Amino acid sequence: MSTAKKSVSAAVTLSPDKIVDGDALRVALTASFREHAGNDMEQRAAVLELLKTTMADGRAVIREALEAGMKGIKTAQCLCYLQDVIIQALYDYCRVHAFPSAHHTEAENICIVAVGGYGRGTLAPQSDIDLLFVLPHKQTPWGESVVEYMLYMLWDLGLKVGHATRSVSECIRLSREDITIRTTILEARYLWGHEPLFDDLMDAFWNQLVPGTGREFVRLKLEERDERHARAGQSRYLVEPNIKESKGGLRDLQTLFWIGKYLYGVQDPRDLVKKGVFRQSEMRTFMKADEFLWAVRCHLHFVTGRPEDRLSFDIQIEMARRLGYTSHGGMKDVERFMKHYFLVAKDVGDLTRIFCATLEDQQRKAAPASNAANRLRNRLEPLMQAVGFGAKVRRGAAPLPPGFVLDGARINADTEDLFSSDPVNIIRLFHTAEMNGTHIHPDALRLVRRSLKLVDASLRKDEEANRLFCEILVSEHTPDIALRRMNEAGVLGRFVLDFGRIVALMQFNMYHHYTADEHLIYAIHILSGIEKGVDADQHRLANDLMQKVQSRKVIYLAMFLHDIAKGRPEDHSVAGAKIARKLGPRLGLTPAETDTVEWLVLEHLIMSDVAQTRDISDPRTVKDFADKVQSPERLKLLTILTTADIKAVGPGVWNGWKAQLIEQLYDETLPLLSGKNKALSRTSRVDAAKDAFRTRMADLGAQQVEALIARQTPSYWLVVDPDTQERHARLMAGADESCGPESVLEIGVTPLPDNEATEITVLTPDHAGLFSRIAGAVDMTGANIVDAKIFTTTDGMALDTFWVQSDNSKVVDEERRVARLKELIEKNLRGQTVPKDTIARERKRTRRQQAFEIEPQVIIDNTASERFTLIEVNALDRPGILYDLTRALFHLNLTITSAHIATYGERIVDVFYVKDVTGGKVVQDGKKEAVTTGLISAINSRLSPQPKDVKDRVQKRTERREAARETGKKARAARTKRLKGAAE
Repeated sequence: MSTAKKSVSAAVTLSPDKIVDGDALRVALTASFREHAGNDMEQRAAVLELLKTTMADGRAVIREALEAGMKGIKTAQCLCYLQDVIIQALYDYCRVHAFPSAHHTEAENICIVAVGGYGRGTLAPQSDIDLLFVLPHKQTPWGESVVEYMLYMLWDLGLKVGHATRSVSECIRLSREDITIRTTILEARYLWGHEPLFDDLMDAFWNQLVPGTGREFVRLKLEERDERHARAGQSRYLVEPNIKESKGGLRDLQTLFWIGKYLYGVQDPRDLVKKGVFRQSEMRTFMKADEFLWAVRCHLHFVTGRPEDRLSFDIQIEMARRLGYTSHGGMKDVERFMKHYFLVAKDVGDLTRIFCATLEDQQRKAAPASNAANRLRNRLEPLMQAVGFGAKVRRGAAPLPPGFVLDGARINADTEDLFSSDPVNIIRLFHTAEMNGTHIHPDALRLVRRSLKLVDASLRKDEEANRLFCEILVSEHTPDIALRRMNEAGVLGRFVLDFGRIVALMQFNMYHHYTADEHLIYAIHILSGIEKGVDADQHRLANDLMQKVQSRKVIYLAMFLHDIAKGRPEDHSVAGAKIARKLGPRLGLTPAETDTVEWLVLEHLIMSDVAQTRDISDPRTVKDFADKVQSPERLKLLTILTTADIKAVGPGVWNGWKAQLIEQLYDETLPLLSGKNKALSRTSRVDAAKDAFRTRMADLGAQQVEALIARQTPSYWLVVDPDTQERHARLMAGADESCGPESVLEIGVTPLPDNEATEITVLTPDHAGLFSRIAGAVDMTGANIVDAKIFTTTDGMALDTFWVQSDNSKVVDEERRVARLKELIEKNLRGQTVPKDTIARERKRTRRQQAFEIEPQVIIDNTASERFTLIEVNALDRPGILYDLTRALFHLNLTITSAHIATYGERIVDVFYVKDVTGGKVVQDGKKEAVTTGLISAINSRLSPQPKDVKDRVQKRTERREAARETGKKARAARTKRLKGAAE
């Protein structure tokens, strides 16, 4: 699918004189100096004002040109030029006017050198300015005064200035010790001052420091790169990427050039073609990626007004508009923009692989008699695995198929016509690399890209090609690495056309952390890990079940296809099931296996939905779920699929609470499907639970145990597990009734680390609105309720249990926060605080949340439970929404018996099991309408007004920008007139 944006009719350029006139600026500075002669404070203030105006006007001109269509790199170069002229004029002012020296000596020579990013000659709108003041020897009083004056002036201009003052020998010494300093000097650029000092620095750097340190530099830069990726997120397909620091971002391109410049002495990335590192087509890809990323970064800095390099959701909408993307083919403009970004990030990953492999190959060929290449390969090995080249050759690997050779421990094509003579060899290349655990030679990957047209309908029908692909998919080694190789080479999306439709596809929501294609490949990685027993403590049940599945093909293909139809107008589960129906036979699955895969894809969300948003203790819930699943084998496969799918959404999404819910649903459903539920009647189950309770709580004494048993209704014993029963009993036994039953208020808070949730139990006289008050208290602390069970004892006491998590889905176990929870719940129940006011004051919707719109939906279902009405609410998440919803239900005279709260990024799905004042279901049409209206009103309450329309926000922002631009034009015209007058 094309990601092209609206074309610009003609390339916008900007001549230097339109940005800033350096000569006129110097004349104005001189005139200002004379005007305020004898008053240093006024002179300095006038200089600062003149430089501020010059910088603001120049930046405004550059911004206008960028918004009119000027290229990103050209914009960065213009900003750099503006900064150069200002610093040069400021230095001249210091030398001539502020600190004139009648007898200027050689020791007072200063060379101003631009280093780091500024040294490259490109500058983002809010980037730091890195300056190196080079001295011949030690600092002199005159030089110190000049440097200090310049730095304070630049800081007062609002610039972030990184600076150092050193001699040439100090620069070289520190560069040997610190790779960061060495890299900044690698990009050094003469800016102003005594140029021979710059020449001395460059001569010492290239002739004294660089020789013999190339391999060390490569190792250190790659280690630095790995650490940066670890901080920014290991995947290049994160849906809120950092365009500078993330995988596939600007820093990766810069790292390639740094290494190339250090090893080969090139001054321009295009010179790497002459050195044999890149081909001409690859260099075009390099330059296009560099241009795109610079355009995005410049717009991003101008839009935010700060050095922001993260494409957060709230910014992505505006960026798509500014860069000219439009909605098309069922994709939003913002999704098309981000698809383009991820394709560029993939290109950067391809270039990184080619660069590193070519570098190693050149080193090996340059020194065949030594082990230098082996040493370099060992240093590159972790990086190569990280970018998808797999592991070293496995022991006992099969011989290479005909036509393939090992070239420096990498698989290569023996001849240029290997793929054209037999296109199946394209799939065979990746199959061989996966089964043997070998890398793929960059020349072979280049040949693959040139041969992509061979991956056509004929190859897709080829029985051998499909057999090889199926073996890759179900490989017991590293199937995810093999699939990622195929994807990034462009093969996977051509061999499985439906996969090609989701390559680099992001869905504009806060739930999914990765693009759709990366999510599927990462899910295969999780599934492979489950099979190998990885992270067994996180998903014990799935790991155990994986060893018992009847067909590995079924679970792996279902995992590969479960989200393959994302981004289509129709339901992706339904569309995905149709794809599975076609692809199964093609990959050699039996009709029965294909049926199972089709069902798994169609129903891949059901277990997650039921576990997280339904009352699993309700027999009707489990029966309805069992009727859908129909067999123990399907239940087994669905449990594994659900576990891996949730975990593959992103870091932290899978947690102990979800693991416990999935396991509970599995345990409740299996007996129904395996015929082992014939059992015990309801009365027998209640009696068995009571007997187990008597044994467990014997230390309280028989009389007190019987009294506790008598206080609970029969349904309590059927739905509460023994551990929770014990915690409830001890809380009730220790309740203080010295002031009468009506004054009882006992609150128990128990962190449950294994479930990654904290259990809160409240014992108090039952009264309407209790749930809402507790929900408000929890919301005031920033925690989130994920589940709740509401019981009323036979003597009229409320025994309400809530399970809460912190805002990052973890257990709340910090002593201070636990105490705060108890305190706020008690104050709320005693009427000492007003939750709504506190929530409105302390918690606001984030800017990320404001980027989304979700139409509120209320579903009332009287068939999901025998005894209760189920109310499901779908809405945009915001602080206090659960409090508002439960308060609305209270005002509607509905009693909540259980609640199940699920959050999917910006969207909440809150489900309440309720009964009316008579203890019955909500059945009358008028009452249903009142419930729907009341809950919709609660969602859109004054605490959180309806989400602003994105187009309205953009329009208002545009109007403000146009007004500011018009004001700027008038100010610049007046300033130009003043400068001309001063010059005359």
